[in-house]
Amino acid sequence: MARTLINAPTRARRGEVIEIRATIGHPMETGFRAGEDGKVLPRNIIQAFSCRYNGGLVFSAELFSAVSANPYIAFHTVATDSGTLVLNWEGDNGFTQTESISLTVLP
Repeated sequence: MARTLINAPTRARRGEVIEIRATIGHPMETGFRAGEDGKVLPRNIIQAFSCRYNGGLVFSAELFSAVSANPYIAFHTVATDSGTLVLNWEGDNGFTQTESISLTVLP
């Protein structure tokens, strides 16, 4: 399980634009770099990120080997209803990480 840090409001007014910021601890090895022993380190990157708000996709990104370690992603969405934001990272070697946060929408 990777370490994640998510910064998002827990409350917002209906129609308000909110910002979600997320980072995940991950080495993002390109598969081109040599290790201390001189052997090429195997590729190990996060390939995809998505965020669903009450089941509907609000943001997705395809990541590549040029992305730095511990990738940081920030995006905006509109607060429509109270519910759950589900953030999902997928990568090489069967890596998956899913985090959920609750959002309360006020009238």
